[in-house]
Amino acid sequence: MYQLQLGELSIADFLNEYWQKKPLLIKGGFKQFVDPLTADELAGLAMEEEIESRIVSCVDKQWDMHTGPFEDFSTFGDKHWTLLVQAVDHWHPEAAKLLDPFRFIPNWRIDDLMISFSAPGGGVGPHLDQYDVFIIQGEGKRHWRVGMPDKNLQQLCPHPRLLQVSPFIACIDVITEPGDILYIPPGCPHDGISIENSLNYSVGFRAPAQKDLLTGLVDHLIDHDVTGSRFSDTNRAQATSVGAISDADLNQVQQLLQQLVNDKAMLPSWFGNLITRAKHELDLNEPDPHYSADEISEYIEEGSVLSRTGGLRCCYYQANNSSDILLFINGEQITLPSNELSTAQLLCDHTELASAQNLHFNQSNERVMLITSLINQGYWYFSE
Repeated sequence: MYQLQLGELSIADFLNEYWQKKPLLIKGGFKQFVDPLTADELAGLAMEEEIESRIVSCVDKQWDMHTGPFEDFSTFGDKHWTLLVQAVDHWHPEAAKLLDPFRFIPNWRIDDLMISFSAPGGGVGPHLDQYDVFIIQGEGKRHWRVGMPDKNLQQLCPHPRLLQVSPFIACIDVITEPGDILYIPPGCPHDGISIENSLNYSVGFRAPAQKDLLTGLVDHLIDHDVTGSRFSDTNRAQATSVGAISDADLNQVQQLLQQLVNDKAMLPSWFGNLITRAKHELDLNEPDPHYSADEISEYIEEGSVLSRTGGLRCCYYQANNSSDILLFINGEQITLPSNELSTAQLLCDHTELASAQNLHFNQSNERVMLITSLINQGYWYFSE
C-alpha cells in the first residue's frame, strides 16, 4: 500500500551513507500520501485504558504533560499542544501498514508506530532519542529542525517528565508536507513545531541497552534454572590483606560472567525470547471456541487470507542448513525441523499471507497444527 521512494538513493546507498550516521530529508518519500486514520480516530484510541498516550503542552513557556486515558480534549484549547499515542500498530491494522516499507531492517529492530496530532504551535520541544526513527508527515505542515550529535549539548528538564536539550545548530531546517519523511539517527537533536493541525507518524527502532540485555539474560537463567559454573581459585596465593579484593579476583569474576555471554548455544534462545516480547499490550482476540485443525485446513483450502496481529514480534534463528530452526513468537520459542525454513519465513517475513501462500500449511499435519495453535492464541486471524 505504501511504497517508499528514496529518490536517487537505493536501500543499500541509504544504509551505507545515512543509517546511524546522519539525518536525511526524504522529500515525497510517500507519493500522494493518504493518512490511514483521522485525528478524531487517534483521539478515540487515546481514550482507551490499555493504550499508552500523553499530551504535551507549552503555554507562556510553561511546559506541562498529562498521561491518558483522556476523556475530554477541549481543555487544551486550539494551540500549543500535542497528543502522542504509542504502539498504534497494535490497535489499528491500516496504520500498521506504515511499518512495512521500512522492513529492510530486521523485524527485531523495529519497535512500534507512534502517532501524534499537534495543534498549531504544538511540539514536545528540542530533544534527542537514543534510537533511529523515521518521521512521516501526514496531514498539515510542520517546521522541523534537525542537528548532528553534539557533546556540548546540555540536558534540560523543563518539566519532571520531559527531557529536552539546549539550542543546537540545524543541518536540516525544513517545513514538511504530507508524504515527506525525516530519518533521524540516534543522538541527533531535533525539534518539530506544527504550523497547522497536523499528524505525524514515527517509526521507531529498538536499541537495547547493555542493562536490558543483561537483565534479559538473568531472567533467562532464572526461568531455565541455569546455575552455570561457580567461582574457583585452586591456585590461590596467601593474602597479604584479607580485606582487599585483588585485580586477579576481579579478572576471574569477569571471565566467569563472560563465559555466560559467550555461550553460543544459549545465546539464540535467550535473545530470541527477549527481543520478541511485546513492550506494549497486544490486541489479541482469541477465538471462542478454538478452531480445530480440520476447520483451519478447510478455510485454507477455500482461499482464506491470514493476517498477523498488530505489534506481534516474530523472528527465527537457524545456525546452519542442517540444524533445527528456533522460531520465536511473543517471547516464546517453538523448535522446527531443519527443513521447515519456508514455514519460519512465511510467519516472520510477512504480516499478511495470501491464499496461495497459506496452502503451504496444508502440506503436512505438523504445519496445520502449528498454524492452528497460532490462530487459537490470537496471533494470526482470518482477514478474508
